[in-house]
Amino acid sequence: MLPLLKIGDRHRFTYRVPADKTVPHLYPESPDWQAMPGVFATGYMVGLIEWACLDHLKPCFEEGEGSLGVLVETSHDAATPPGLLVTVDLEVDKVEGRRIGWTVVLHDGIDPIGRGRHERMVVRWDRFLPKLAAKTPIKACV
Repeated sequence: MLPLLKIGDRHRFTYRVPADKTVPHLYPESPDWQAMPGVFATGYMVGLIEWACLDHLKPCFEEGEGSLGVLVETSHDAATPPGLLVTVDLEVDKVEGRRIGWTVVLHDGIDPIGRGRHERMVVRWDRFLPKLAAKTPIKACV
């Protein structure tokens, strides 16, 4: 990893919420989820936080590197209907070797919708993928 990020560095990421990132789309096989309102789902908000942090981190990768989310702490404080633009404001609060952390604040243009922290671990894919393959169950021949 290139040493480009420092504590206090900031980044802004925006995303317009489409209809398919609402609660009923999170688990379409669940009748309970289908009965819920069509607002931005917390699960998708967590993914958006990860995406925003990855977007900030990716210029620091060396060839063959990537990152994986290792910590998410967040509140989801207000409902956001599809069509609104969500802004994710990040600030680096931790740089410990390959582990990078951010504080995050999300706003939908009307209300603050969430806040919290996220951490990512920079990995080398040539080391990570063989470990993953070793955990993957062997498919039985039929």
